[in-house]
Amino acid sequence: MLKRLSRARDYASQAQSTAVATRETSKLTADQTERDHWLDGETKIADAPDKHGDETHLWLRLLTCTTLIETEIRRGLREEFDFTLPRFDLLAQLERAENGMVLGEISKRMMVSAGNLTALVERLVESGHITRTTSPSDRRVQIVTLTPFGHSAFGEMAERHRAWLNNLFSGVSAEERDVLLAALAKLKISVRQGLAQER
Repeated sequence: MLKRLSRARDYASQAQSTAVATRETSKLTADQTERDHWLDGETKIADAPDKHGDETHLWLRLLTCTTLIETEIRRGLREEFDFTLPRFDLLAQLERAENGMVLGEISKRMMVSAGNLTALVERLVESGHITRTTSPSDRRVQIVTLTPFGHSAFGEMAERHRAWLNNLFSGVSAEERDVLLAALAKLKISVRQGLAQER
């Protein structure tokens, strides 16, 4: 009887270990798949370069880099702080505003809808990172402000955020970064001009 119980416990322990390993492997596979998905964009057009112009190559290169970096930032925030990138972005906006910000201004800066922002604010109020008060001059206006806890938490995350970016950009020299910044600034102007013409 004791031997049967011992074997049963061994089987249960092995099953639990297998389940944990499976979950970890699945998570790693999912993260890698997400990264590889964006690498495929450039790989696909490389098979038929004559069918795509320089603009397509440039756009996919920008998209690939942006997505790879964003994926790594999301992973770091999730694993180290149990936090999401949208929440981090909201705290970053408030960290620059000592007197808080109204919801409408935050919505414009983060380029998110009022509905999505309201849900985001609600969660951060519940977690104690921010406060939400009514404007004394207009009761229809809500002012959102960082709490001391939110300020401290953001400081820790921002420090790690800088470290992640430093690591990801470590292969690019300071001079090359300056060239990239200048080129991307010019591209940004070109995109805005193109959008204005479309409208």
